[in-house]
Amino acid sequence: MSILYNLISKKELKKRIFSQTEPRLTLSFYKYFPIKNTQEYHHEFYKNFNKYNVLGRIYIATEGINAQISVPKKNYFFLKNFLYNFDSELKNLRINKSLNNNEKSFWFLSVKVREKIVQDGIKEDFFDPKNVGTYIKSKKVNSMLSDKKIIFIDMRNSYEYAIGHFENAIEIKSSTFREQLKKLVPLMKYAKNKKIVMYCTGGIRCEKASAWMRFNGFKHIYHIEGGIIGYVHDARKNGLPILFKGKNFVFDNRMGEKISDEIISFCKQCNQLSDTYVNCKYNSCHLLFIQCAKCSIHFKNCCSLNCMEKI
Repeated sequence: MSILYNLISKKELKKRIFSQTEPRLTLSFYKYFPIKNTQEYHHEFYKNFNKYNVLGRIYIATEGINAQISVPKKNYFFLKNFLYNFDSELKNLRINKSLNNNEKSFWFLSVKVREKIVQDGIKEDFFDPKNVGTYIKSKKVNSMLSDKKIIFIDMRNSYEYAIGHFENAIEIKSSTFREQLKKLVPLMKYAKNKKIVMYCTGGIRCEKASAWMRFNGFKHIYHIEGGIIGYVHDARKNGLPILFKGKNFVFDNRMGEKISDEIISFCKQCNQLSDTYVNCKYNSCHLLFIQCAKCSIHFKNCCSLNCMEKI
């Protein structure tokens, strides 16, 4: 019987991955589609991802699949071949490549069965996550950004928005997607007949959010195909200006990918410009916050003098 869990500590796995020089790709993908046997998916994904030395997080639910992973460059073709042939729903699955593959992103493999691939708090029986808004790519995005009548909504958490976003994009202040969706419709009810563009990191949240807006009667909903990552790749491919400002927050060891040279956020401790997220070194705190290089030295990677004294 296959082993479906890690036998080595995460600390040791991290040490191993940081000592390796083999080039790896950081990838993400998702798809909403019905999965009847989630346990079978779990077993096959863990077995094959382990085979190809894939690291990262994969969530499987009856509503679909969501993954953020790292794979050795030499195994990318084999991984893609497995995905495309495992289920007809995954054939020609859009796989987002990271904007920066020079850093280590993951060091262990986790495949989990969950109730949903994105926790949204939606209880309505008739909600259809496939009834999404209109996909748009970089050329259309840039054109719509120049039209002041069109509303852009950032469907990421507030700490993601802080270090990077499209200019004038609306922030729905929140720390979770579930909290954000709850606020979204009441806050935007004035714009039911306006054109609205939604975006997130890789597309999974704004896709569901666009379907939620349509479910609630909004008429003209668009969302960026592939999210911020898809937008940047497409703009670069077509030689178009990139209008996203700052960094794109990512949920792995890197915590951010620089997209523009502009720094739009500030150090929590000295209020100087900074776009580097860290977790407080005092484990009982572990606060995620922005810290500049000087304060990192002064506070010894802690969020406060109090935490610094405790370690």
